[in-house]
Order: sequence, then structure tokens, then C-alpha cells
Amino acid sequence: MADWLLLRLPRTPEGPAAWLIASPAGAPLTATQSGPLAAAAAATATRRVCVVVPGTDVALAEPEIPAKNAVKAQQLVPYALEEQLAEDIDALHFAIGKRAAGATRTPVAVVARTLMDAWLSQLRAAGIEPECLYADSELLPVNPGQAVALLEEDTVCVRAAGALPVCLPMDALGEALTIAALPGGTAAPPDESAATPAGGAATLGLILYSATAEWQRHAAEVEAAREHFVSLKVQLLGDGPLALFAQQLPTTAAINLLQGAYAPKRARALGLSAWRVAALLLLSLVALHVAGKAAELKALRSKERQVDASIRETFHSAMPGETSSNDARRRMEQRLAAVRSGGGATGLLGALQAVAAARGAVPGTTVQSLNFHDGLLELTLNAPDAASLDHLSQRLRSDGWQADLVGGSTVGSAYQGRVQIHAQGS
Repeated sequence: MADWLLLRLPRTPEGPAAWLIASPAGAPLTATQSGPLAAAAAATATRRVCVVVPGTDVALAEPEIPAKNAVKAQQLVPYALEEQLAEDIDALHFAIGKRAAGATRTPVAVVARTLMDAWLSQLRAAGIEPECLYADSELLPVNPGQAVALLEEDTVCVRAAGALPVCLPMDALGEALTIAALPGGTAAPPDESAATPAGGAATLGLILYSATAEWQRHAAEVEAAREHFVSLKVQLLGDGPLALFAQQLPTTAAINLLQGAYAPKRARALGLSAWRVAALLLLSLVALHVAGKAAELKALRSKERQVDASIRETFHSAMPGETSSNDARRRMEQRLAAVRSGGGATGLLGALQAVAAARGAVPGTTVQSLNFHDGLLELTLNAPDAASLDHLSQRLRSDGWQADLVGGSTVGSAYQGRVQIHAQGS
């Protein structure tokens, strides 16, 4: 993964920005630098850019939102917090954090849209497109069993164990430390501002981060609050808090303010690109399906042409003389029915049976061809002589058939003649 460029916007437009480069694991790789935003822009190449804004400008809350769906929650959050906010909700930007497993409350960060527009305008003017935008108070370390506080310039930020961070003016340092000492960061009762939490024994330790100048000015006030904590550990930040913030980046649950209309262009483009890829894949699948069906239809049409050709060939073979094969099945069924109807005693089968019996009485007679049409059986026979064919005809007539010798000629050593046979009276 790429390194981080952690950039802190100045508290005032004319103030200098501060930045450092950190590894993907959050380890600082450079000392903190300061200067105009344009100087920081030179360090953005190939790095993930995280911008930190003043926590005093961002309100944090955890309202109970019944909807777990992100879109629904985004719609409900402004109305859930409306009574707690002094400004018109239409002038505010609401960013939603990830709800903890089993939790009923949803973390929300609220900031004026005018500030969001001003911050992003400054960054874009310098050619900087951030990946995330966090309140600096949310990058305070989370330490179970310990309260954490940061003294910086004219602001104190505290994060009690299990509570949201709170930023107050340095004039309210005593109140801020009292909030840090209370379980869950709850506010002290009005009549116990100087007592230990809830009037009982201290339960939390305090880790205090401070610049050297701020510690020298406020050490006595912090020491006065020592009795509220089971322990007090002070860490001086000679290079500012950016290195401390960088260490939280890999695991932070801070709310990214770049949501909704302020989402990074690259993220929106990536979303659109993903949809385009999905659409292209769907179109490709549809095209393949259509192409497959077209190939299948083409193969079926080829098979149909082959079957049609086979039907025509079979039809012309079975019914010589027929020029058209239209409605071949019906016509062949009609012809078959006609043949079957002629298969009785006076039909084709009866005639063939009579011829077979007559041939038995005339040795040496063979059938060369036969044709049956409309009840008339015409035979071409080879016999030893013309008298043999005449004798066969007489035998057929004696069996009840009309038999006529209609022609004949000598072929080689045999006599070939044509005999027409049909049932008498037909």
C-alpha cells in the first residue's frame, strides 16, 4: 500500500499548514513540516492524502437511529439531532460513522457546509484531492481504562474511556479534565465541579499530550486535577501532534467527513466505473446468449433443410411421377390407405395370391415386373412359350379373376408377355 501524507489545515486561512509522511502502518517517515498548502501539494504524488481539520469546528454525537441502512440513516440523522443544534440543519453537513456491533447508537459528525466548502476550496486551489477528512479530536488515541487529553495552543481536547472526544477552550481546562475523569465522559454535576468523579474514588488514569510551551503554562492546573485520576502520565510533543495522529490512521474509527456531495471524485468515479464494468459484463452475457441462440437457430434451420430434402427424396422414390412434394405426409398416407384398402380378396394381395397359385401350375414362369393401379394388376412375365402364358391366364380365370394377355414377344429362348389381371366385375 502507498504511504500516507497527513496534512493538517491551519486554524485560520492565513496560518501555515503542517504535514508529514507516514508509512501504511502509521509510522512517521519524516519530521513535521509547515508552510503554504502549495508546498504540501508537492508531496502528494503516489501517496494517500488524509487531511485533518480542527475538532473545535466539528460536533460529534451518537443519536439512536433505528435504521441500519446507510441511506435511511442519512435521511434520519438531521432530524434526530435538530433540537441539539443551533444552526439550520440545511446549512449543516452530516457524516455518519460505522455503528459498533450490537450498538443502538450511530456515530455522527456535524460540520457547517460553509466550512466544508472553504476547506475543500483551499485544498483544490493547491491541487490537493484528499482521500479522507478527519476532525483532529477523533485521532486522539483510544486507551481502555485511560482518559486521553491534548493541550495545544488555545484548545484542550479530551477523550474519556468509552466516550466521544470533546474540545473546549483552554480557559475551560479544569472542566475538561473533570469530564475526562468521569465514567463515559459525562458532565460533572453542577455542585461537584471540584470533587472526584461522582463523589467517589478515581477510576481512570490520564495520559496527557502537550507541546512544551502549553505544558509550562498549564502544568499547575493539571497537577491540581491529579487527584481525579489514579495516575497521570505526561508526554511532551516537541514536533506537534501529527506524529501521534499518524499512528492512529491504520485502525482509526474516525468519521470521514468526505461523504455524500463531498465524497472524493475518485471514489465516485470508481463507483461509476464499477457499475460500468457490471453493465458491460451483463451486456456481454446477453450478447453471448443471443449469439448462442442464433447459432442454435441456424443449426436447426440447416437440419430442417436436410430433413426437407430427405422427405422429398423419399416421396419421389415412393411415388414416382409425382412432381410436387407439398403436403407429402398427407398424400403418402392417402396412397398407403388406398393400397391397404386394396389388400383384400379382390385387391392387390388377392391378385398376387392368385398369380402365385397359377404359376405353380405353369412351371418355368417368372415375374419380371408388376404395377398395381386402381384395382388393375399388370404383370410382365417370362415363360417357356406363349402357350404357357395362355395356360396361366386360363388358370386365373378359372379362379375367378379376369386375366387378359395384352401382348408378348420372343426374347432369346423365352417368351415375354404382359398380362392384366383384375377382379371380375370391377
